[in-house]
Amino acid sequence: MRIAVIDYDNCKPKDCTKECMRFCPMVKTGVEAIVFDEETGKPVISEKLCSGCGICIKKCPFEAISIVNLPERLKSDLVHRYGPNGFELFRLPIPKPGRVTGLIGPNAAGKTTALKILAGEMKPNLGRHDDPPEWDEIIRFFRGSELQPYFKKLIDKEMRVVHKPQNITKIPKVVKGTVGQILKKVDEIGMSKEVAEQLDLLKLWDREVKVLSGGELQKLAIAAAKLKDANVYLFDEPSSYLDVKERIRVARSIRELCKAGKTVVVVEHDLAMLDYLSDNICIFYGVPGVYGIVSHPHSAREGINIFLDGYIADENIRFRKEPIRFHLRPAPVQRVLPENIFLTFPRMIKRYKDFVLEVEGGEVMKGEVIGILGPNGIGKTTFIKLLAGLIEPDEGEKPDFRLKISYKPQYISPDYDGTVESLLRTVAGSAYNSSIYKTEIIEGLQLRRLLRAYVPDLSGGELQRVAVATCLSRDADLYLLDEPSAFLDVEQRLAVARAIRRVVEMKEAAAFVVEHDIVAQDFIADRLMIFYGEPGRHGHATRPLDMKTGMNMFLKDLQITFRRDPQTGRPRVNKEGSKMDRYQKSIGEYYYLPIAIEAEKMVEEGAE
Repeated sequence: MRIAVIDYDNCKPKDCTKECMRFCPMVKTGVEAIVFDEETGKPVISEKLCSGCGICIKKCPFEAISIVNLPERLKSDLVHRYGPNGFELFRLPIPKPGRVTGLIGPNAAGKTTALKILAGEMKPNLGRHDDPPEWDEIIRFFRGSELQPYFKKLIDKEMRVVHKPQNITKIPKVVKGTVGQILKKVDEIGMSKEVAEQLDLLKLWDREVKVLSGGELQKLAIAAAKLKDANVYLFDEPSSYLDVKERIRVARSIRELCKAGKTVVVVEHDLAMLDYLSDNICIFYGVPGVYGIVSHPHSAREGINIFLDGYIADENIRFRKEPIRFHLRPAPVQRVLPENIFLTFPRMIKRYKDFVLEVEGGEVMKGEVIGILGPNGIGKTTFIKLLAGLIEPDEGEKPDFRLKISYKPQYISPDYDGTVESLLRTVAGSAYNSSIYKTEIIEGLQLRRLLRAYVPDLSGGELQRVAVATCLSRDADLYLLDEPSAFLDVEQRLAVARAIRRVVEMKEAAAFVVEHDIVAQDFIADRLMIFYGEPGRHGHATRPLDMKTGMNMFLKDLQITFRRDPQTGRPRVNKEGSKMDRYQKSIGEYYYLPIAIEAEKMVEEGAE
């Protein structure tokens, strides 16, 4: 089965000479395998007439064409297709009553599409975009599976579904009033105050929605969904904009729905939160923007490990060339010797009207990445701006590194009017043409298909990767990156972490990275700075600490323990109150535990 997909956002017929059609061997023989639509002026590829030679893929100057051969057996699993040369989705995840089904996979692999179909917001066309089926036929299509009664109840209105969407930034544009007014308005179960307390929204009860931060809007959207009286709850990326403490708070709140027998489906890119939340995992794989396939459900641990391994044994499918592995033990404690010190930053205090940040002085070594952990509103971005020289301390010396600094801010905007390629060429200079740059930046950050795209047209995730690439492209001694994994999927987060490490090591530079994703932070950091205090009022930043000390300090404050998965080495959140959780707290090891002890404890706990 052959599918041909055209990325019409990148396809620009006015800027090319129709190479796809001119060089097509089938067209040259008189067969209309590629034609240009008279209304849109865009090409349309006939999959039945296409020979699959791939010449059009290579000749397209905008890399807008993808042609993929798939097993014929998948044809019977086709659930939806967007247009004649659009994305295809095969299979759907199966929601389980009283359980949380987690969805994991790259961006543009069909996760949001699957949620919209499960919510009844989109009717699956079974691949017949030109002749969509009616619901009776769709229900027959799923006969023999648990999705048949699901859709039957959904269409007969015997079941109600609530969907918390991915994009929560539009809420202030469509909803007016205070947090309390909105929650009372949507409350169908009479628990607005209780849910607000669970999600720490009571302190925002009288605050207008239009002034809420991204994290506050996220919690408001989750609370509003929970207050609906429904059977099924769908959450699309509930951890976005939240710090570690708030992510765990949200995860606990969502899991409470299962205790009431509700069905929950969650799309999540934070591996630690997904592991903590989920009972089952469905993996989305394929080619982003071209096609996506949904795996059969697996247990939470097995599903995430399969995703990291890149191989689904029960389907005999390898969807990634190399597995993703983590360090099994914390980075060794490095002695800070005078000859190894790359830079020193002084003790500093920065005061605002209602907030004070105190920073302990410290040293950073050459080739070192310092991870920064702490809640929102505690001063992490303020510290980065102090290092970058964008603001000055009120007490203490101004950092004077006399080094070249490259800074990627937390909030990025597409203020460059040209293409991605012209931006990177301008910033990187002659280094752009080097093989190392192509490997580590262009391929490492998956930017090749974006090079001819215009920066203002990029999505949030694409803009984030370009911003990271721009920061790393500068010839600098110190790299400052504020939340580089925002809007990125799991693979992209780890790719960004890998790129930062390699650039810092190759250039013998140093970096500070603000990051809320514990797994990504574990992947990238050599040492940690921990920010603590009272968000919005007072923050205190430690000197750089070794990983073990830093993680123990940070997680003890949250009362959360992690263990290592023996197979992949990835950090896993212990279920609160489990034997492993209680044991690690009793010995004061909240994060790093010898693998032998972990394995022994896991055997003792059985299912846990």
